[in-house]
Amino acid sequence: MINNCLNCDDELVEMMTWRGLFYREPQFLCYACDKQLVKIDGKRCLGCSRSLDDLAPQLIKGDGCLDCHRWEVDPRWKGILHQNFSMYFYNDFLKEYLAKYKYRGDYVLAKAFSHTIKSYLAKVDYDFIIPIPLSEERLYERGFNQSTALLEEAEVRPSNILARSHSEKQSKKTRKERLSQEQVFQLVESDLNGKSVLLFDDIYTTGTTLRQAARLLKEAGAEEVSSLTLARG
Repeated sequence: MINNCLNCDDELVEMMTWRGLFYREPQFLCYACDKQLVKIDGKRCLGCSRSLDDLAPQLIKGDGCLDCHRWEVDPRWKGILHQNFSMYFYNDFLKEYLAKYKYRGDYVLAKAFSHTIKSYLAKVDYDFIIPIPLSEERLYERGFNQSTALLEEAEVRPSNILARSHSEKQSKKTRKERLSQEQVFQLVESDLNGKSVLLFDDIYTTGTTLRQAARLLKEAGAEEVSSLTLARG
């Protein structure tokens, strides 16, 4: 049993709510830290989960954002990724929290999201859930795959049927460079014909990584590929 906040180490004080009277959720963050995790509510892009409420009108196209529109008008990428759903805004708090989790090896921090991930997955149908893999070099640096760990803490058994070659981080590349780069994923032999696949990653930023993985899965016979991410950057 965890008695202190995973983030600030303050003592956890149980908050009494009407929901808590009937269903007791595990508590890993104190009230002050938990309220800084901001879920994406309101109107969101149907393609990538980006909040549309505060987006400039010129960056909105119908029910989606301009970025998703640009993906879908490109014949190379149209229909590759059916939809992405993100849970939280990638605000300063979550950015720092995930930095401690991913880059400082604080594996236990994944517990804070276990209930949210488990609750979402209980409402969707899929045949395979596949965490975005790290290259061997990146895995050696970090010691664990952050996406796999998040699923395992949520008591979800992932299908590790993708492998990844080492490449420069997407954030360091221009959009043109990201779109033109060679495929970085390889598929471990598996029967995907007619299957529904859910990709899982910690952050959706440009969507390039998820779409590269989705393209490989679609080429291998998957009927539909969607994705779930912890945050929308």
